[in-house]
Amino acid sequence: MERFEQLAAALRQSCPALELREHEPMARHTTFRIGGPVRLMALPRSEREVLACLREAERAQVRLVVLGNGSNLLAADGEIPCFAVLLTGLDALERTGEREIWAGAGVSLARLASFAAQEGLAGLEFAHGIPGTLGGGVLMNAGAYGGEMVQVVKEVAAAGRSGVETVPAELCGFSYRRSAFSDGERVILGAKFQLEPDDPAAIRGRMDDLARRRKEKQPLEYPSAGSMFKRPAGHFAAALIEQCGLKGLTVGGAQVSEKHAGFVINRGGATCADVLALVDQVKERVLQQTGVELEMEVRVLR
Repeated sequence: MERFEQLAAALRQSCPALELREHEPMARHTTFRIGGPVRLMALPRSEREVLACLREAERAQVRLVVLGNGSNLLAADGEIPCFAVLLTGLDALERTGEREIWAGAGVSLARLASFAAQEGLAGLEFAHGIPGTLGGGVLMNAGAYGGEMVQVVKEVAAAGRSGVETVPAELCGFSYRRSAFSDGERVILGAKFQLEPDDPAAIRGRMDDLARRRKEKQPLEYPSAGSMFKRPAGHFAAALIEQCGLKGLTVGGAQVSEKHAGFVINRGGATCADVLALVDQVKERVLQQTGVELEMEVRVLR
């Protein structure tokens, strides 16, 4: 019996209710709508099931990959030899104090921001249009329009080899698109947010304004992984790409968006190979013409 079969058998014994899928296409689980199958996927719905996945993956010595909405991910075209743990089932969301909200790692940032607005708590408006889940948002200190997770996170619950721990915000190591959880040693289970009371209508108004701005500037009508490149020091990636005349550049089904040069979009039938070839061309042209080296923000799963 090979390692993934052993892992599946162990998980079925320890967690009979845990949903497992073999050879699950990643195209179903990324906002790019690109990717071949992972060898095994688990869809836990409790902290206990997540801990079992971590424990059994280590015993089986297989590579474990934690997934949320797949909004910052490009998956390879062929089969990916890993054990994917999809955390969207950790979807608890509740108000826990006068200014506090608790949310599970699988809660979408849009749902989180809407819940906060409904409760009359401000601070998460920036997150409403970010197409990810809380786990990924905290892990990479997601941000937009001047807001970042570091501004609102109070503490994070994370699972590791020693069990579950509560990590206060000051120990989360937040920086630009990184945190103390970026090394993959711990899996984010949820987080508590410290917010400010405000009128729900005023909060919703700010969210609606940001939504209009996103719709005007971003190619939301096409599958993508959001911003393709990190912001280079002293520059903006999209401005550099546009300056080099690369809007509309196409490889196969992948294209540099004509609406926002910082986005690579799937115009239909794009493959991982298409996207990576296009990214290489963009990086080479920008480096040649401006001297600035672009770095991908999107993670590649092979």
